[in-house]
Amino acid sequence: MMSCREPRPEPARKEVVLWKTLGSWSGHGNAQTESFLGLTGSLRLRWTATNEKPKGQGRFKLILQSAISGRALQEPVDHEGPGEGTAYAADDPRVFHIVVESANLDWSFTVEEAAFGTVSP
Repeated sequence: MMSCREPRPEPARKEVVLWKTLGSWSGHGNAQTESFLGLTGSLRLRWTATNEKPKGQGRFKLILQSAISGRALQEPVDHEGPGEGTAYAADDPRVFHIVVESANLDWSFTVEEAAFGTVSP
């Protein structure tokens, strides 16, 4: 005699985000990065600004621009004085570069891009 059993349900898949480093930069004063390709357009910027001299006069700004037209797309970081943080930007996939506007601070930042996927348990 055969029994009729319901099929086992598929294990739930888990959505994941992995971050791929597109570039890291550091310096003092104004700068512009080389171009980098964003395939998903989902970016994470991790930044640090230190060594403010003279005190109370430090400024750090990151401006995401189209590397083709030079048009400013977003200003994910605009900070006064020393600090650190993480900022996110989302735009259409394209070739980007970042303009750094900084005064009286040493700075560093890394740009990472999100890669989306699923995993099975």
